[in-house]
Amino acid sequence: MTSNARFRHTGTALAHSLAPATWRGAFSMRPADAIFTTAIKVGIAATLVLIAGGLAGQPQLAGMAALGALTSAFGRYQPYRRLGRMMGIVGVGMIVAMAIGVLLGATGVPMALQIVILSLLAGLASHVFTAFRISGPGAVILVFAAGAGSGYAHSFADMAPPIIAVAIGVVVGWFAAMAPVVWVPLAPSRLAVARGIAAVVSLGTDDAGPRRAATAAALRSARDSVTMSAGSLRENSSRSRRLHQDADHLHLLLDDAEATLALFDVPGSGSHADALTLLTQHEFELRKVRGIPKVSLRQTGAASTAGENPPSSRGTTPPAFWAAARGEFASRSSFHQALRMAIAAALSGWVAAALGLGHPLWATMGAIAALQGLNYASTVQRSIQRLVGNVVGAAVAVVLLSLSLGFWPSVALVVLFQVLAELLVLKNYTLTTIAVTPMALIMTGLGTHLGPDAALSRVADTLVGVVIGTLVAALSISLADRHHLPKKSHEA
Repeated sequence: MTSNARFRHTGTALAHSLAPATWRGAFSMRPADAIFTTAIKVGIAATLVLIAGGLAGQPQLAGMAALGALTSAFGRYQPYRRLGRMMGIVGVGMIVAMAIGVLLGATGVPMALQIVILSLLAGLASHVFTAFRISGPGAVILVFAAGAGSGYAHSFADMAPPIIAVAIGVVVGWFAAMAPVVWVPLAPSRLAVARGIAAVVSLGTDDAGPRRAATAAALRSARDSVTMSAGSLRENSSRSRRLHQDADHLHLLLDDAEATLALFDVPGSGSHADALTLLTQHEFELRKVRGIPKVSLRQTGAASTAGENPPSSRGTTPPAFWAAARGEFASRSSFHQALRMAIAAALSGWVAAALGLGHPLWATMGAIAALQGLNYASTVQRSIQRLVGNVVGAAVAVVLLSLSLGFWPSVALVVLFQVLAELLVLKNYTLTTIAVTPMALIMTGLGTHLGPDAALSRVADTLVGVVIGTLVAALSISLADRHHLPKKSHEA
C-alpha cells in the first residue's frame, strides 16, 4: 500500500511538471521590497575587484575575485551582526571551494571524479546554508567557483593565484555589504518591522487562516532583528543612545502590530480600520532612508479599537547563532535535501559528459540550482525558469560574445548584468537567469577566448541538469510534500 501510494504521488508530481498551469505560474511576478540595497552592494564589490584585476594585468584572476565578491549577495535582510557571520561562513566556503577546484585541476583528476567531488561539495554546502539559514544564490556559486578553479589550474604552480584572488573578492564583498552599518545600523531591523507590519495590514479584517501564523512569525522575526541590532550598539555616545531610543520605538511599533493582529482571535471585536490605517502610515515611514515613527496606537486613540497591547517580548534574547545551527545540523529534511541534490548533480554531470557536451559541470550546476527550491513545486518552478532564462540569456550572450569585446567593455557588462540579476531575483527567477547567463559566460571568458558556441552549450547542459534534477526530486519526493497538488486535493 505504501509503495502504491508513493508511486501515485511520484506520478502526480511528474504530471505537475508538465501541466500548462505550472508553466504559466513560473512566469508570474512576485512583490519584492528593498531590492536596490543588495544590488548596489554587489555592484560596488564586483566593480572594485574587476577594476583592480584589470589594472594589475590579471583579467582572468579578476573574474575569480568577482566570484568571491558575490559573498555580498548572501544574507539579504539580516541584521548586521548576523549578516557578518553568515557572510564569513559563505566566504570560507568560497575559498575552500576554489582550493578544491584548483587542486582537482592541478592533479589532473578525471572529469567524472571531479563531478562526484563537486556534487558532494554542493550537498554539504546546502546542508550548512540550511542549518545557518543563509539565504542567497546558494551552493551553485561554490560549485561555479570550484569549476573555475579547476579550469584555471594545470599545475601546482597555478594553485595559489586563484585562491588569493577569490579571498580578496570575499573580503571586498564582506566590507561592501557591511559598510552601511556605520551610517544606518538599524536599517535591516527597520525593514523587518516594515515587512511585519505590511503582513498584518494585508490581512485586512478577515479571518486570515494560515496567513495568520505566517504573519505572527514575521513579527517575531522582526522582534529578533531589532533585539539583535540594539544589542550590538555601544552605550558610550549620544548617537548610540539615540539609536537605542529608535530601537525602543521599533519595539513599540511591533507591540502595536501584535495588538492589532490579536484582534483576529477576538470574536466580535469589530472594525479596527483606524489601527490598520496608522500601521500603513508607519510602514511607509519605515521604508524611508531615515526616521522612525514615534506615534503609537495609544497616542492616537486607536488603542481603544486595537485593545490592550500584548506583553512585549522585547527582552527575549534571540537564539544564539551557533547554538541554533547545531540543532539544525541534525535535521533529517535538510540532510535529505542535501543528499538528493548531490545525487542529481552527479547524475547530470555524468549524463552531460556521456553525451559529449563541452561543459558537464554546467549541467551539474543546473541540477543544483533547480534543487535549491524549498519543496517540489518550487523545484519544478525553478527548473522551468532556469531553462527558459538560459535560452533567452544564451541568445543575448551569443550576440555579445560574437562582438569579441575587450576587457573593459566586458567588465561593464558583467557589473551591469550582476546588478540586474540582484534587482530581479526577488521578482522572478526567469528574469534573473536571463541576466545571469550572459554575465557568467562573459566572466568565464575574461582573459580567455570564449566563442558564441559556449552559449549554446550552456543551454544543452542546463536542459540536462534541470530535467534530471526534476526527475530526482519527483522520485525522492516526501509523501508530506503536497505543495504541487491543486488546492482541493491538498485539502482532501
